Amino acid sequence: MLSRLSIRDIVLIERLDIDFGAGLAALTGETGAGKSILLDAFALALGARGDAALVRTGADHGQVTAAFELAKNHPARRILAENDLDGEDELIVRRVQFADGRTRAFVNDQPVSVQILRALGAALVEIHGQHDERAFVDAATHRALLDAYGRIEDAAAELARLWAARRACETAVTTHRAEVERVNREAEWLRHAVEELRRLAPQAGEETSHAEQRAAMMQAEKVADDLRTTHEAVGGPQSPVPPLATALRRLERRVAQAPALIEPAVQAIEAALAALEEARAHLEAALRAAQYDPDELERIEERLFALRAAARKYNVPVDDLGALAARYVNDLALIDAGAERLVALQREAQAAAARYREAAQTLSANRRRAAQALDKAVNAELKPLKLDRARFSTEIVPADEGPDGIDRVEFWVRTNPGTRPGPLMKIASGGELARFLLALKVALADRGSAPTLIFDEVDTGAGGAVADAIGVRLSRLAADVQVIAVTHAPQVAARADRHYLITKDALGNGERVTTRLDELVAERRREEIARMLAGAEITAEARAAAERLIRAAG
Repeated sequence: MLSRLSIRDIVLIERLDIDFGAGLAALTGETGAGKSILLDAFALALGARGDAALVRTGADHGQVTAAFELAKNHPARRILAENDLDGEDELIVRRVQFADGRTRAFVNDQPVSVQILRALGAALVEIHGQHDERAFVDAATHRALLDAYGRIEDAAAELARLWAARRACETAVTTHRAEVERVNREAEWLRHAVEELRRLAPQAGEETSHAEQRAAMMQAEKVADDLRTTHEAVGGPQSPVPPLATALRRLERRVAQAPALIEPAVQAIEAALAALEEARAHLEAALRAAQYDPDELERIEERLFALRAAARKYNVPVDDLGALAARYVNDLALIDAGAERLVALQREAQAAAARYREAAQTLSANRRRAAQALDKAVNAELKPLKLDRARFSTEIVPADEGPDGIDRVEFWVRTNPGTRPGPLMKIASGGELARFLLALKVALADRGSAPTLIFDEVDTGAGGAVADAIGVRLSRLAADVQVIAVTHAPQVAARADRHYLITKDALGNGERVTTRLDELVAERRREEIARMLAGAEITAEARAAAERLIRAAG
């Protein structure tokens, strides 16, 4: 509920602080005292459109702060959690209106968007007046109010979940059907591709391996020619080894005759022959190492050509051919298994639709029962409100299936016998509308209602018994929720738990005017109610009548 309201520099209000409590609070004052300014300021704090004209003349900005006490399960807590806002026992909303038209919004001193502030305001407060259309012009709101009255909100939430599950199943069917149709269109090409890739059997890293092997073979072919030529020179027919061996044998036969002359040459020739033999052995080893199978080179080149041709054809890197083949195999599998899977998905979608429709029918039946009870409760409130010839009805007509069910719910009224009923907001006149809304709110009581209700001159044009009936109903309503009533009816003010007087005072030799608000108790309260009864001149009879009203209300 609203616990405190502070206003600074808004129109005629320089500084205003009000503490509110549970029950019924009445705000009274002469016409033009500033009651509408107070409501406009409060609406600004709840997310209403800003207006530079709201800033008091001479001030660069104005601001309104409202503090609320929140129950543990209050819907506003969900809004706070969804927007990562701190939510403690007390919720403080603040709106700053600048003279240049800009506004800023805060929740518990954290800056927020106006949209968040507006969502919180809708969960915290409802403002109703003769020309107020919020919360009643949209048929979706009527449906939510009916569900709250019938205590079937959980069933409505479950139906929304079933609708989401049904839509998910239908989306799965649509997606799978499109995939199967795509695969079917490409089936012949896919089969050819799968067979071609199956024969090719590409392996990851195969291109790199073959390319390296081919490069090594081609290099070996170039080196082998030089190795063979050198080997021919060292060990072939033109080799110097045989002549050197013959010369060595001749010298060896002469060593004994002139050892000093021959032995150095013999040793050198022996070393040369050994070196040539070693070179021949190395050359033969190199030739053996450089040997390759030309057929193998041709096979490798053909393999590389086939792999690279396939990569160009399917527009993927060679190393991705294997994954592509696997994907094509899966696509082909859809042709075989896709039809079965599609049938299974369609069965699931049909089952989800059946569950939704069954729950929707049950919810619709419960709504119709709740509508009968709501109509009876609201119509029972109309006679004391001087609407005894009027009738209230909850119209439920079939609607397209959706998350909220199969019903369109709208509140209708008939103001006089023989007239055609129609939507509440179109048929009822200003005064009638205010009383219809009051009857409806009393019937709803603690169901589907914000914790704070503000009624702006709901008693306009009513007097005597009707005004008293309005006061009785506001008082009854205040047993379940906090009610603040801006009123001109002494019968309503007399039933209030708290009474506030709004006045306009002149300051600075009448150069400035400011609106102030005081809580009235005891004698001052009786005087204000007497003024409301008598007008400008308060008589003893008016004071006595005021005293009787207060006692009767008590």
